[in-house]
Amino acid sequence: MGDYLVVSAPVASERSIALKDDARIAGMAVSDLAPNTWLAVCGPHVPKTLGVGAWTLIGDVFNRNSPVLPDSGDDPLSYERKLVARFWGRYIGVRLSGAGEVAAVLRDPSGARECVTWMQDDITLIASFAPDWLLRRLSPPWRINFEHLARALRDPLMSSAALLLDGPVSVPPGALQSYPLGSPTEPLWTPALFVRRPADSRIDPKAAANHLRNAVDEAVSGLARLPTAMASEISGGLDSGIVASSLVHQRSGNVRLWLNAHGNTPESDERPFVAALADHLGISAVSVPMASAPVSEEGLLRMSRDWRPGINGLDVPHDLDWVQRVKDAGATAIMTGKGGDSIFVQGATTDVFTDLWRSRGLRSLLNPDVLNLAALNEVSIWSMVREARRYHREGNRSPSRDDGLLKPLAGEQPPHPWLAAGDQIGPAKRLQIAGVIDNISRHAPSLQTEMIDVLNPLCAQPVIEACLSVPAPLMTFGGRDRGLARQAFRDRLPELIVKRRSKGNLTRIYGRMILNSLDVLRPWLLDGRLAAQGILDRAGAEVLLTRENLMWRGHYGEIMVAAAFEAWVRTWEARLVRPA
Repeated sequence: MGDYLVVSAPVASERSIALKDDARIAGMAVSDLAPNTWLAVCGPHVPKTLGVGAWTLIGDVFNRNSPVLPDSGDDPLSYERKLVARFWGRYIGVRLSGAGEVAAVLRDPSGARECVTWMQDDITLIASFAPDWLLRRLSPPWRINFEHLARALRDPLMSSAALLLDGPVSVPPGALQSYPLGSPTEPLWTPALFVRRPADSRIDPKAAANHLRNAVDEAVSGLARLPTAMASEISGGLDSGIVASSLVHQRSGNVRLWLNAHGNTPESDERPFVAALADHLGISAVSVPMASAPVSEEGLLRMSRDWRPGINGLDVPHDLDWVQRVKDAGATAIMTGKGGDSIFVQGATTDVFTDLWRSRGLRSLLNPDVLNLAALNEVSIWSMVREARRYHREGNRSPSRDDGLLKPLAGEQPPHPWLAAGDQIGPAKRLQIAGVIDNISRHAPSLQTEMIDVLNPLCAQPVIEACLSVPAPLMTFGGRDRGLARQAFRDRLPELIVKRRSKGNLTRIYGRMILNSLDVLRPWLLDGRLAAQGILDRAGAEVLLTRENLMWRGHYGEIMVAAAFEAWVRTWEARLVRPA
């Protein structure tokens, strides 16, 4: 995607001058925003700048097709709220004071670009990345916050919230941070603003489907304009099929390669669905074997040098393979369908009925989709009613990773700030918001993002807002997972994909990879820093990290996440050692 660094300091600051020289030596393009504030950019897709009033937006910025501007009244942040409603993209904004110093920074609601800021001596810095040369020059007095780390390791949603370092501040998506640092961030945008309340939960299905399709088309066409030539991932599933169909329908982008990776197990080989999609859209698909290799310490450490643990970059062999194939096709970017499961509501569970019950009570039993939901979940309607009533009494529970690998945390852990709206939002809608939070990590660094631009339109603001505004029971129209998305794009997709009930599954492939990597992963975790800090349950991990236990219980995802966190801790402890 590309990275940026903003440095604001007195004109005569020797450290600022040295940093500017370091940035140029590192290959970054440097320009002045004001006499004492400069910007450095780099990457496969170098961030651009756009002036909007007093703000300089850094990154990719698009005008909304049909913006709905908030009526902010006397709100002092009225202009900024309208700014994030009028534009969408992958950007941060910087506002300078009359003296040319950084006065405020904001981050776009999708969180596509990281925005970390801190002050050191006479310098204010804002950065999307944390290169070695920057840390060497500054030698910041930071420390790893192991309490925050333990929370993030247990709660998957906290990995994209506050940083695991004491010192720098990560500006949340859709928020504004003023300077000097110390004041709380001001939310300009939150998912809850777009969730329809129970009293306003009725919406016409046809209108909702059109709204969803227009939002996807807006995001796809906008991002497709960025590269001169691109590839498009087609997994064989609904989400990537929707993105591909939007590209073809709108004739968006110069697509040089329609790329599919297939596994060597029946459930991971989706070539029949890819062939049906290619035939329906009139495109030529290239299907290649999925690249795989055992986990290595080098691979884990390679993706651990940024602000957060490198969870998005764990599949090193696949990333390297796809980068080469995209480049060989003469493209500089790849578009994916990632994020669709979450935002389109993959889980047509009984939680959907609970949301419906909260809005309509006994009248919810007249909804034509209730029978389908009960059949899909293999429960009776009255069981769903009982569960909905229990939720009204007991509320929700935050997601948590498995206890077998981690030691329990003391006390109740607060939820992610975007989930703090609590009882006003039903469980299915809360899960959708959790998906929006999780999708922020889709933009995180990986070997792909280092070398090509990775475009995720289903994680973009127009799609997020459109889907959040539709009640969960309508998102599962027909009692189906992603039912409204199926309805919205049924005329663009082959029937085989629209009516597909199975889903590609890579569990066996990644499970085999971890089984073949136990000689690396066992000592990595059992003798690592997480165990030394008492975050990892060493006795439990010793049992879990055996071939017999893995084949019986699995937990592959938890193991790889813990391995990524371990790599991040080792890397940052070494980086934060201050010279004597």
